[in-house]
Amino acid sequence: MRILITNDDGIFAPGIVPLVEWAKGLGEVTVVAPKTEQSGKSHAIEFVKPFEIKKVDIFEGVTAYSCDSTPADCVRFGIVGLNETYDLILSGINRGVNLGVDMIYSGTVAAIFEASYWKHKALAISTYPDSRDEAAATLDEIYNYIKEHNLFDYNDIYNVNIPKSHIGIKITKQGSPYFDDGFKPIGDDMYIQTGEMIPDEFPSDEARDTVALKNGYISITPLTLNRTNFEAFSNLTEK
Repeated sequence: MRILITNDDGIFAPGIVPLVEWAKGLGEVTVVAPKTEQSGKSHAIEFVKPFEIKKVDIFEGVTAYSCDSTPADCVRFGIVGLNETYDLILSGINRGVNLGVDMIYSGTVAAIFEASYWKHKALAISTYPDSRDEAAATLDEIYNYIKEHNLFDYNDIYNVNIPKSHIGIKITKQGSPYFDDGFKPIGDDMYIQTGEMIPDEFPSDEARDTVALKNGYISITPLTLNRTNFEAFSNLTEK
């Protein structure tokens, strides 16, 4: 099995280490991860100017590259730049969950959308900032669930969010926004964006990723690269 690993926290982020070590048990691992943190960069790529990509000796027994660009570009280089194909692409373990509508901002999730573009199977894996070890301990359980339920027969990419402790695994759908955003002035015409966690607008619906995770479930959400609104398309073309 050939596996490509990336993230958006950067190649030196602690969360990528247990993911690499776990994946080595499945097969041959290649890492292409950002040189610096790329959180919130979504699906951006750099095609205007050149950027650095170089081999780094970080993970024992693993070929790794530091890429001075976004997670999407890391996946692009792993596939196109290295002229390789993979049985599975993993993005994570992210420092912070990626839930609801807010996942559109995530570089972690964008990496699996890029994988889908190149027709690869992929998982984005995220957890709370202080739950890396607990999340890493669930990887076997998650992977076995995926295999036992043949998830990749139904869809190519899944967004996985892991609570600090869990009571089970749920297949979920995207919930409502997870953060209430704002801008905070910090002086000298400078601002910083802020966000407070808010409850889902349908708090009793455990099929929503935001609710399932809050209630202690590992959330596995099938995603799609196709952003067509098919209901609108049908209504407009049937007139």
